[in-house]
Amino acid sequence: MHIGSVSIYDQSSVEGGIVTFKSILAMMEERLGMARSFTERLVHVPMKVDYPYWVSDPDFDLEYHVRHIALPKPGDWRQLWIQVARLVSRPLDLERPLWEFTVVEGLDNLDGIPAGSYAIVSKIHHCAIDGVSGQEITAAIHDLEPNTHLTDPPLVRTDNVPTGVELLGRAAVNSIRQPLRVPGLIRETIPALGRLAQVASKEDVHLPAVPGRVPATRFNQRVSPHRVISGKRFDLDEIKAIKNSVPGATINDAVLTICAGGIRRYLEHHGELPEESLTAMAPISVRAESEQSDAGNHVSAMVVRLRTDIADDVERLSAIHEASRESKELTNAIGARLMTDYTQFIPAATAALASRLATRLAANTTRPVVNCTISNVPGPQVPLYAASARLIDMYGFGPVGDGMALFIPVLSYCGGITIGVTSCREIMPDPERFMLCIEESFEELKANVSA
Repeated sequence: MHIGSVSIYDQSSVEGGIVTFKSILAMMEERLGMARSFTERLVHVPMKVDYPYWVSDPDFDLEYHVRHIALPKPGDWRQLWIQVARLVSRPLDLERPLWEFTVVEGLDNLDGIPAGSYAIVSKIHHCAIDGVSGQEITAAIHDLEPNTHLTDPPLVRTDNVPTGVELLGRAAVNSIRQPLRVPGLIRETIPALGRLAQVASKEDVHLPAVPGRVPATRFNQRVSPHRVISGKRFDLDEIKAIKNSVPGATINDAVLTICAGGIRRYLEHHGELPEESLTAMAPISVRAESEQSDAGNHVSAMVVRLRTDIADDVERLSAIHEASRESKELTNAIGARLMTDYTQFIPAATAALASRLATRLAANTTRPVVNCTISNVPGPQVPLYAASARLIDMYGFGPVGDGMALFIPVLSYCGGITIGVTSCREIMPDPERFMLCIEESFEELKANVSA
């Protein structure tokens, strides 16, 4: 369940042209206080009578969390993605803060990347961050100019690790407070149901595909512990031109269309394309303005039909634009946050068992809930620097699980958009083929728009 990125840096902006591992450690050490996720770990309540709590780790060891490796020559894209997949396949230590950074040197043969560049593979558990709080991590380790040093680094917050008795006391207080929230939640639910009925009654709104109507693919079965990861960069202006070809369409609609075209081509290549449209889960942040600095995960989701039943890419863009509009209307009618609020009333032990049961059922059903996850996280459009090295590109990766073995992360940065793929090695033995299908989908859309 960890998410993260592969950030590639050019050392030519550094005085002397070389970034040492020691300087990266020093940069990280002075910025640990800028994001709570860096130094906090989980403590579990005895008998799981409540959800775990976050406390600062009294035994925090920076050198455990920041590692250093190098690719053998020639240091090309294929070697990098294989190494990243191996790093991502390894579980995090749940007794420590839930993140690891691995500095990867030897990137001497990447097309479009200066020789001598290096990457930082960041791996952070999804319970510690979401897309919004992940931007806090990005801001913590980056500057807008090279050779920037903090004059007054923020202090790392320290806690006393609570005993089991203290955790049980917290759980008791929490169990008393939770029922007091029920009347307010009911007050929010009643008008939400009215809005939902009003939206669903519109002639131009169709309910998204529901379990029982979603076709199963190779991506909806059990996964192994082994991962494959890859990615490709696209020009943001070219994607804007694609979305401008359909009135009212958004960049997200264009990205979904590119991804849908890639999935369709990939399944066609393997002779496995269903006649019905596939669906994607699109995460939505429900983090309130007052919660911007909170640790943890504040995410809900909406379901979007990918219209993989449509062969023409431009026609699919119009259909996805309509499908996205319908999903947004339905999600806004209920309220994405309201849906997550109800989950807080489920006991921790019950939630854990229900989650395991749900994934097992999803992996064994012939009709899954959704086919994949497509997560679009907007990033800064100005150059960033870490330890004075310029950030060139960022590629994402995310969690896959039983019944959902395809995760497509989309990140934007400084005039570009990267589309990646995370999957199971046994289910997708050819990630290069999948990324080629994504690229073909993009090129066909671009050609049709400019024609």
